[in-house]
Amino acid sequence: MTDFPDDKTTTGTPERSDGPGAEFIDQFVATQRRIYLFILAQVGNPDLAEEVLQNTNVVIWSKWKDFEPGTNYIAWVYRIASFEIMKFRQKNKRSRVYFDDEFIKTVAKSVEQIGEKSEARRVALSKCLNKLKPADRELIQQRYEPGVSGKSLAEKLGRPVNSVYQSLGRIRRALLECVERELAAVARS
Repeated sequence: MTDFPDDKTTTGTPERSDGPGAEFIDQFVATQRRIYLFILAQVGNPDLAEEVLQNTNVVIWSKWKDFEPGTNYIAWVYRIASFEIMKFRQKNKRSRVYFDDEFIKTVAKSVEQIGEKSEARRVALSKCLNKLKPADRELIQQRYEPGVSGKSLAEKLGRPVNSVYQSLGRIRRALLECVERELAAVARS
């Protein structure tokens, strides 16, 4: 097969001209809620946050070639979202009273830190759920299905309510301890 100069970058790797790869798309999809919450914290209105998110997504998608794989994707999209929020605020500054830029930057930084901590806790919880005994994992999953209470679960299982609550309490404590260990291990590394 003949290589054409247009097919390779100067490093010899193929150019990404046919569209974003699976990793980029996965990150794009997985971070939509975090980006929305980041925007919402600064805009304050869910409908307006949705509008800014759509504008942000258009920019993310149009600049996908600018993203360097292996770098911090969420930081990259937060930066894009911040610019879109500033554009939105500038465009709409006469229609509402808005907070000053310093306050918005402080809120954005706080939301970013909370998002990172929440994601780390979610990953740790997922690992810890997988470490549970199958029966314990099943009990937790059944308890947190929509519309299921401890009492209805006890009835379904044919167990005393107190017994189910004690089991759930034991499992929750084990999960909490596991999550704390996982987070501490991440912090040490």
